[in-house]
Amino acid sequence: MSVFNDVINKQAPIAVVGLGYVGLPIALEFARKVKVIGFDINPDRVEMMRNKIDPSQELEASEFDHADIHFTCDLEDLRAARVFIVAVPTPIDDAKQPDLKPLISATTTVGQVLKKGDYVIYESTVYPGCTEEDCVPVLEDLSSLKMGLDFKVGYSPERINPGDKEHTLKNIIKVVSGNDAEALETVANLYEIVVQAGVHRASSLKVAEAAKIIENTQRDVNIALINELSIIFGKMGINTYEVLEAAGTKWNFLKFSPGLVGGHCIGVDPYYLTHKSAQLGYHARIINAGRDINDGMGAHAARQIIKRLIARGFDMKGTRILVLGTTFKENVSDIRNSKVADLINELTSYGVTVDVTDPYANSNEVFHEYGYPLTESPKGPYSAIFVAVSHQPFLSWTESDFSNLLAKGGILADLKGLFRNRFSAFEYWSL
Repeated sequence: MSVFNDVINKQAPIAVVGLGYVGLPIALEFARKVKVIGFDINPDRVEMMRNKIDPSQELEASEFDHADIHFTCDLEDLRAARVFIVAVPTPIDDAKQPDLKPLISATTTVGQVLKKGDYVIYESTVYPGCTEEDCVPVLEDLSSLKMGLDFKVGYSPERINPGDKEHTLKNIIKVVSGNDAEALETVANLYEIVVQAGVHRASSLKVAEAAKIIENTQRDVNIALINELSIIFGKMGINTYEVLEAAGTKWNFLKFSPGLVGGHCIGVDPYYLTHKSAQLGYHARIINAGRDINDGMGAHAARQIIKRLIARGFDMKGTRILVLGTTFKENVSDIRNSKVADLINELTSYGVTVDVTDPYANSNEVFHEYGYPLTESPKGPYSAIFVAVSHQPFLSWTESDFSNLLAKGGILADLKGLFRNRFSAFEYWSL
């Protein structure tokens, strides 16, 4: 009997390895149709999920209902599976090089339980060639099996967008691929169980890997252009958002906004592509330039406000600044690779005191990752307030809310232009 039939008839489970922002939604979606083993190396996270709690705070308890899933951190439990979906993070290290340790660790786990006839499908974002060059050798070595002859491999890149309740797994077209024609068809059939929008069959593993990596690289480069324009327009004394508003009246103008580019996707994925490019002897000029611009925007924004405060007579030693938001994007708790940390580090380098508040982030996690705590109830006066992340609770702040916290002559720094043309009681600045 085929792997697909075993899965659809619930004679063999699908195992999802890695239950974070990507893996858990996949596991639960499949578990409404077939049997699933949800595997994570963190026993505390596993216990939370057994109690219908999403450690990433993305899913409600009700989304665990009617799910045929067994959460575990026991390697032996994985032996029953015939399909393994690997959905672990692929971050970068301090030198901005790909950090494959989580991916290789998960691959090692799968390799120890891999059997003849099994399928291993990768969802983690990688550079083209990584699945075959870095992962498959580990699987073959640990299992003493050969890809193609004994087991099959697929690659189907994740498209989960944290905080987005509209573009979910089941209603986004899924790119699928396999190491051969049979693998491609089986992987496509497996995902068609849960993806209502359908699948796109890529011609090879490398094509699917490349398709994923350029999705975020394209956005990164476009945002970098707008960020560079905002620096230029700032020197000209004109507001970037007013320029974009005017230019956006043309039907084919691409609508991107300036801002901090962090997180685990757009701020990371281009480095995987530039790494592979460098291995091939080519320096990716546009991609690297875009990364350089975007990585510097936090420090740039901080310097703009410091200069304005000095011009207004503020002594940096006695200056207090409030930063609203520290997650990598609005309305999520995810702090990974948040560029707000760059903003805060630059501010503190001038000797100012910075308070940070965020209704979504966990203070202990923030302190562990970035070295600063969160302030639950900010108390002014502050020389400046940075609206760094456009969380929903901040959008309702009024002119009085800001005025009550700002010192006389203080500045509102609004990175995303949320409050443009709304207030007049204090100086306003945006990218």
